[in-house]
Amino acid sequence: MRGTFRSLRGFNYRVWAGGAIVSNVGTWMQRTAQDWLVLTGLTHNNATAVGIVMSLQFGPQILLLPWTGLAADHFDRRKLLLATQAAMGALALTLGLLTITGLVHLWHVYVFAFLLGCVSAFDTPARQTFVADLVGETDLSNAVALNSTSFNAARMIGPAIAGVLIAAVGSGWVFLINAASFGAVLCSLGLLRVDELHRTGTASRVRGSLADGFRYIWSRPDLKTIVFMIFLVGTFGLNFPIFISTMAVTVFHAGAGQYGALASTMAIGSVAGALLAAQRDRPRLAFLLGGAGVFGLGCALAAVMPNYVLFGLALVIVGVSAQTLNTSANSLIQLSTEPAMRGRVLAIYFAVFLGGTPLGAPMVGWVADRFGPRWALGVGAASGFAAAMVGIHYLVKYRGLRVRIQAGRLRFSSDKRNPAADSRQSNQRTTAQEAS
Repeated sequence: MRGTFRSLRGFNYRVWAGGAIVSNVGTWMQRTAQDWLVLTGLTHNNATAVGIVMSLQFGPQILLLPWTGLAADHFDRRKLLLATQAAMGALALTLGLLTITGLVHLWHVYVFAFLLGCVSAFDTPARQTFVADLVGETDLSNAVALNSTSFNAARMIGPAIAGVLIAAVGSGWVFLINAASFGAVLCSLGLLRVDELHRTGTASRVRGSLADGFRYIWSRPDLKTIVFMIFLVGTFGLNFPIFISTMAVTVFHAGAGQYGALASTMAIGSVAGALLAAQRDRPRLAFLLGGAGVFGLGCALAAVMPNYVLFGLALVIVGVSAQTLNTSANSLIQLSTEPAMRGRVLAIYFAVFLGGTPLGAPMVGWVADRFGPRWALGVGAASGFAAAMVGIHYLVKYRGLRVRIQAGRLRFSSDKRNPAADSRQSNQRTTAQEAS
């Protein structure tokens, strides 16, 4: 396990990780309180309203795409993160004050979700690419996995704390605690040893820079496959606020504490998946494919579970598989993309990953309202199986995957040639020629 935490040997990453875990706990507390406020306080168990909040929060990932990736590539990422983290803290503070004073309405939550989404659209690619500045290329995959571990450890702690606090003092105080938690990450950014950062060259601001990112992905079959798989699962599968809240309230008739416990239970699986990813030297497409298939299976099992406890156990499987899928995709994208293109490619990736929510969340919420939350989970299961089929198609077409039965056993074989790597080398040669 010593290699699992190797990125923590560096001072800058340790300081960043310390601030991030505090902020992540606050973020998950607010997400839980916000969903509960909308579902039970501002509406009468309306899953569609929760879906609309998710759409407004993640829609800006697409709307602001022409600027977010270029900002991560062009500006000083540490200074950009100082601005975005401070802005998110201010939004949480204002929403908290509206809630505890009893002035909050549903449209307020919609507006704040959209504003938070706008800030997050700039924060996400900058935060993801900043990991390379902290640790360099050698430990990048490990640092990405440890970031996911931190995020999901907070996901395990935050909802449980939020559930207790919601029942005791209400959602508004949870929002205020989240606002205070942003102070930790702002302090960590201020304490970094700037001269020890692994800075890469910044991109020039030229017309068509975003188009370059799309062309780069389109010319790479491996990147296209990853992005499409993530689109399917991100749009129709990763709607956990809808799945868990509607199952807890309408199927198992649970309270706020039990709802928070369910979200934390799934996070146990997510932490396990992230730690497993941190042990690997490099990510592989096979892990991405396996994560998608098991995610589909986990959602299918969760959909048919007859009681609260068994549903929680199924969520552990969902958590492990979802984290394996997410971490593998993130690491593969970062490690196989040229540093000067990384911000734009990650912005497109996260726009697809999170920006699909405005399409999927209202649809999944409508399915939950019309046919029941078990059918909504069935949509999530279908997205996992569909993503796995996309991965298999890539392996068959570009890696020469063949399946046969030999001596009564299933055997797999593939060509040693990797067309995606050939394409990547060609792109690198083209970039070098253009630079000269």
